[in-house]
Amino acid sequence: MEKNIIPLTFPALFNETVRKYGSYNSYAFVGERPKTWDESSREISALTAFLEKAGIKPGDKVALLSNNAPNWSSAFFSITFMGAVVVPILPDFSATEVGNVLSHSGARAIFISSSQLTKLEEYKSEELKTGILVDDFSVLFSVNKSLAYDPSTRPEKIYDVAEDDLASIIYTSGTTGRSKGVMLTHRNISFNAMKGLVIQPIDENDRFLSVLPLSHTYENTLGLMLPVLGGACVYYLRKPPTPAVLIPAMAEVKPTVMLTVPLIMEKVYFNKILPSFTDKKLLKILYKIPLIRKKLNLVAGKKLYKTFGGHLKFFGIGGAKLNRSVEKFLLEAKFPYAIGYGLTETSPLLAGANPSKSVFDSTGPAIEGIELKINNPDGKTGEGEIWARGPSVMKGYYKEPEMTKEVLTDDGWFKTGDLGVFDSRMNLYIKGRLKNMIVGASGENIYPEEIESVINNFRFVVESLVIQQKGKLVAYVHLNMEELEKKYQILKEDMSRQYEEKKEELLLELQEYVNSNVSKFSQINKVILQPVPFQKTATLKIKRFLYT
Repeated sequence: MEKNIIPLTFPALFNETVRKYGSYNSYAFVGERPKTWDESSREISALTAFLEKAGIKPGDKVALLSNNAPNWSSAFFSITFMGAVVVPILPDFSATEVGNVLSHSGARAIFISSSQLTKLEEYKSEELKTGILVDDFSVLFSVNKSLAYDPSTRPEKIYDVAEDDLASIIYTSGTTGRSKGVMLTHRNISFNAMKGLVIQPIDENDRFLSVLPLSHTYENTLGLMLPVLGGACVYYLRKPPTPAVLIPAMAEVKPTVMLTVPLIMEKVYFNKILPSFTDKKLLKILYKIPLIRKKLNLVAGKKLYKTFGGHLKFFGIGGAKLNRSVEKFLLEAKFPYAIGYGLTETSPLLAGANPSKSVFDSTGPAIEGIELKINNPDGKTGEGEIWARGPSVMKGYYKEPEMTKEVLTDDGWFKTGDLGVFDSRMNLYIKGRLKNMIVGASGENIYPEEIESVINNFRFVVESLVIQQKGKLVAYVHLNMEELEKKYQILKEDMSRQYEEKKEELLLELQEYVNSNVSKFSQINKVILQPVPFQKTATLKIKRFLYT
């Protein structure tokens, strides 16, 4: 007998999970009782009935603006289960950006948390008919005066959702300017989550601790849809993931899976781990000896593993390039990290490997079912733009056919805009963004990300940005002033003079350090202090377009 193949749609896959794992835990805030899959299913059903009463029909757009919460997940599924299209909005979008997304998408309803309400104050629209508070599903405004959420109701209609139906429009925060609405289908996201399971199998005993915004594709596919497929439980934080919030949460949840961006681990390494090896002279000398360094890293890795709850089997890092020194530490510490590569337009994962197969400085090979190629590679280096093709490539940009044509070829290849190269085993190495690449005076390709990675290894540097000005390379650097003050015990009353001297000294030292560690054509001509942190996207990448 032929086995029934489950369609790649959210309702079909979710219902299969409920059938298998109904009494197991699905979602919860840390420290609170999780809803079971059965309970989540009933809540989603009642919310779909609620949306029906609000006049939402298949194909309608419904916005979702809230920090991560179990109710975020229920709202997301209730919209998509009825064939409507969810428009998740990043919580750090400004009121203007939120207004742009709502009008561009033509959203007819919005789920919004109380903490985000001020962003709607100025927004006026004939199309937006219904506002629902995510916190408790109470009605904020509606044309239907009798509209109210009733947890016991069930939808009146049966919805036939197809794999190629639009599931969500995700507006990218983008490092390159204007937000674009990426159209992802049920198949796009479901296929990608299923292939994530091939890399790291997940089951009903797994626990995810969610720290990235659910409105970003990375967390949405791999931190929401993937645990659904395995019947795993996801825990959310009520407050931003600062160390004071995160450390007790990890001790309580003991997560087996976490998805993060490089900045999280880079902060841990540069602020906590590295100083413990370099503050004392003898240890600093010993740490430079490879054999001893490896042993010290292994000990530090065991401590770090305990801090993360002691049960991690998959610590995913994606969204930007990880600093090489930090990765070397994780590798030598035998920490279960895995690097992934992808974009919103590809739902997102394109390449990745299991922690047991991590390859230094590489994202690993293309995921199962996805074709990757280097288009028009350089004859000498093999480097070129990465193109991708497969079932998780988006339908296109919403209402932007011309923009879509620029990135999607007639035969289905998506031009990523990233530069990369394959090794002999087809492991992918990312070199940087095509748009960021600087062409040197003699025609050399200079990747600012690679120079920034060297700069960020220097003490007191938090982050940096390398750009070209008048044909010369200039580095903007944001320093950890607290550490600097502590180290040199700069007295507050004498701060200005000492600070200026120390700053100039440090920036010159930094310039010398960088130039001795990069190629001749990647030399920095000037280092400029960036007094405040750079503005960033949801995955904590610097919004380069604001500074170039």
